[in-house]
This record gives sequence, C-alpha cells and structure tokens, in this order.
Amino acid sequence: MPTSNATPWWQSMYPQVLLAILAGALLGHYLPEVAVTLKPFGDAFIKLVKLVIGPVIFLTVATGIAQSGAGGRIGRTTGRALVYFIAVSTLALVIGLIVANVVQPGAGMGVDPATLDAKAVKDYAGKAEEQTVVAFLLAIIPDTFVGAFTGGQVLPVLFVAVVFGLSVASLKDSAAPVVRALQAISEVFFRLVNMLMRFAPIGAFGAFAFTVGKFGVASIANLASLIATFYLTSALFILVVLGAIARLTGFSLLAFLRYLKEEIWLVIGTSSSEAALPPLMAKLERAGCAKSVVGLVVPAGYSFNLDGTNIYMTLAALFIAQATGIELTLSQQLLLLLVAIVSSKGAAGVTGAGFITLAATLAVVPTIPVAGMALILGIDRFMSECRAVTNFIGNAVATVVVAKWEGVLDDRALVTALNGPTSKAN
Repeated sequence: MPTSNATPWWQSMYPQVLLAILAGALLGHYLPEVAVTLKPFGDAFIKLVKLVIGPVIFLTVATGIAQSGAGGRIGRTTGRALVYFIAVSTLALVIGLIVANVVQPGAGMGVDPATLDAKAVKDYAGKAEEQTVVAFLLAIIPDTFVGAFTGGQVLPVLFVAVVFGLSVASLKDSAAPVVRALQAISEVFFRLVNMLMRFAPIGAFGAFAFTVGKFGVASIANLASLIATFYLTSALFILVVLGAIARLTGFSLLAFLRYLKEEIWLVIGTSSSEAALPPLMAKLERAGCAKSVVGLVVPAGYSFNLDGTNIYMTLAALFIAQATGIELTLSQQLLLLLVAIVSSKGAAGVTGAGFITLAATLAVVPTIPVAGMALILGIDRFMSECRAVTNFIGNAVATVVVAKWEGVLDDRALVTALNGPTSKAN
C-alpha cells in the first residue's frame, strides 16, 4: 500500500499556535498570577525572530538585485510601492475617521479631561516628541555598515542591502561568485528561520497568557464599543478594500489568507507583525513574487503601509474627543487626517508603536488632549493583535500587487501556492 507523506496535523505550526493561544487565554483567565510570569517566553521568541530579520532582509534584497540585475528597476519599484502605500494607508485613515463619526463609540461617556491621569501616558508622549520627519529620514542611513544590523530597525538594513546589491550588480560577470555566496548564506538563514519557528507555539502561549493575565478579559467591558468597532472596521477593510484590490490583481484574498494562516495566527499570538516577517518573505517568493520585489516591498511596508495602525489612529483619536465631550469641526478633522498621514509613516510594526504614533498625532492637534490616551491605555494591548494582523495582511497583498505591476509575478506559481498545500516554506 502506498504511504502518505502528509504531515500529521499535530506537527503543523498552525494548530500548534492555535492551541497555544487557547491554552494561554485559559491560563491567563483562571491563573493570572502564573500567567503574567510567562511574559519572558513571548519576549524571548520575538527577540529570536528579530535576530534573523536583518540578515534575511539584507540577503533577500541584495541577492535579488545582484542576481536579476534589477538595478535599473529599483527606483521604479520603490516609486510604485510608495504610491500604493500612500493611497491605501490614507484610505485606511479616512475609513477610521468616517466610522468614528458614524458609530461614535465614545459619545456619552462624559469624561472630564482634568481628571485624566496624564502620567500614565507620559512615556509614550515623550517618545512621540522624538518622532520628526527629518529625524526619521536621517535614521534610515546607518552610522556604520554593521550598525544597520545592530540598531533593531528595518529601513537601515534595507538601505544597506539596496546599496550593496547595486554594487554587486555593477560587477557584471565577475559578480557570479558573490551571488553564489549570497545564495548559499541565504539558504542557511532561511533554514535557521525554520528552526526558530518551531518555538512559535511557546512564544504565542507566553505572550497571550501574559496579555489575558495582566489586563484580564473583564477590563475590556467598559470600552467594548471601541474594541468591537475597531475589530469590525478592520475586518471590513480587509475583506472589502483589500479583497477588491486582490480581485483586481487576479487572485482570491480568502485563498491568500488560507495560504498565510500559520503566520496570521502567529501574529495574533505575539501581537507583533515582525514575528512573521521572515516566513512571510519566504512564502511570497514561493507564491511567485520576485525576490527583489519581496525584499523591497515587505520591509518598507512595515514602516510605510500600516493599514491597521492607521484605522486605529483616527478611530481612537475621535473616540477620545467624543469621550471628553470635545466637538471637532470638519476642518479640525481634516487637520487630524493630514497630520496622521505624515506621522503614521514612521510607525514600526511592533507592539506599542501604534500608541506612540497616536501620541505624536495628538501632540500636533492640541484640540484633543494627549492625556485622553489614558482612557484606552488599558485596552490597547487587546487592540494590538488586530492592528498587527491588518498590517501583516496589508503588506502581503501590497507585495503581490507591486510584483504584478512590475511584471515579475509568476501567475502559475501563485495559483499553485494558493490552491496547493500550505506547508512551511524552506
């Protein structure tokens, strides 16, 4: 009798992470004192993943440019990606603004701004003051080549990778040994990624147990309207907006989400879209996206295309205004939107960045008190999962779209990946 090579379901990362999240939630609810001590498990896993993010981005981008000779296409690809990022992320901000005006989740709360605890958000406000457009752009250029990998930021690595890839591509025929070396090292790092992903269930268990144990499910009751509004708005944005974009590009969003289900659950468990960045890049390449496009669009999207964060920013800002009884005129809301368009481009896809970016936006729009963020501080962790998942899906869709625009999308590979088995990429 022929034997099946299918992997048993209990050995797949998808059910393991899903069960880990469920176990973490139960432990956090019934034994919160124990659950909060498990935070290091989640932190350790995210640190392990961030350990390889820099090298994976560098090798993917540098190899893609050097191997395909895409040097002349880099500017066009980057330009198209930025156009897409600005258009879709701005639409996300507008949708958050419209939903907040229609649903008005903060109306009737009658909170006196003078009674708010400004000290609770002092650290976030301080970090927000450091965010300026000039400082953000200058930070893209690292002080040293090695410093790009030690700073913990994605864009400096991307900058160094592009420069290095272009220099290798300029060598032409003599670049072959360097390209082979980059390919060999890439295989080593992606094998390392697969090894680290085995610890994903442990990381998801620790992170989710801490979240429920620390903040408690009961803590969301008073602000359930805001949470429900944000989750529903994000879901509709994914299904309607991103679904329409996917259909226009020639693929099914639902099939695409099934293809990425392991990574999506990992993002939910850890509340960090960065946790799934390396396997996402591998899966997008397997789905037919050119290596050079994947290496450029995915890392850049983690700073310039945060759809979930954008929805959250305008929705939360108007919630604070409504809860404190502040009536915003149309011009004030448009000012808020314009400021958010700029401030959102410097956010990173990690837990807490959305809160910091919100503080930076409110600091420029004095009509809404920054201290009002204390109202949502307790539930921000519960909304970070939704932000991270929406950001993750938005960047995955953006990569396929840009690859299609550039004419470097293998449609047959995409169909095969979306209709075939969803085993882990090597």
